[in-house]
Amino acid sequence: MATLNRNSAKKLSIISTVIDAVMAFRRGRRKSGLLLLAAAALSSRIPGIGTAVSLFLRLVRRLR
Repeated sequence: MATLNRNSAKKLSIISTVIDAVMAFRRGRRKSGLLLLAAAALSSRIPGIGTAVSLFLRLVRRLR
């Protein structure tokens, strides 16, 4: 069984943010998709930014 270390957790976070971006594009949310892709790109330098952006976008959608 593989263990989850810092590098694999970081890669998993980036991949999940990219998947969120793809889903946003498929739903017609172009701005959200672009923001999530930018967050995924920054995730290698700023850990947790992808998760924060994803949560922020969900909160904004819920409050509309």
